[in-house]
Amino acid sequence: METRTIKDSIECSGAFIFARSTRRFLFLQKRHGKHSDNWVLVGGTNNQGETIFQGLQREIEEELGHVPNILKTIPLEKFVSNDSLFNFHTFFCLVENEFIPILSIEHQAWGWFQLDSPPKPLHKALDLSLRNKIIQTKIQSIIDISDSL
Repeated sequence: METRTIKDSIECSGAFIFARSTRRFLFLQKRHGKHSDNWVLVGGTNNQGETIFQGLQREIEEELGHVPNILKTIPLEKFVSNDSLFNFHTFFCLVENEFIPILSIEHQAWGWFQLDSPPKPLHKALDLSLRNKIIQTKIQSIIDISDSL
């Protein structure tokens, strides 16, 4: 387990996984911890020395098992905390079809949902992102062109 000092920033990567054929997104429900029972995106803290993209790839594999052919990965948002010590990089990952994930012990449930009717309760930061008009517009723009990606 790595230790970090108070001055180290924490870099995290996560993803909206979108199935083009059904127009639905994958959400996971946390099993334990301070966000227990909240629905979240796949993602987590990047390891020392990982790029944000490498961290994303590792988190997807750890939390979902093998994911069939991610067609595109598009940067969507970077959240930076007020003290600049926490950075969460969110990506949009396009897959052709829904799949059944093999969950890690971090999560107790999963589901594919329309973005306008996500599962409840959502993680607070995810809920705020989904209510953000700029993020909504970006996601909708990617969805609109997803058939040509």
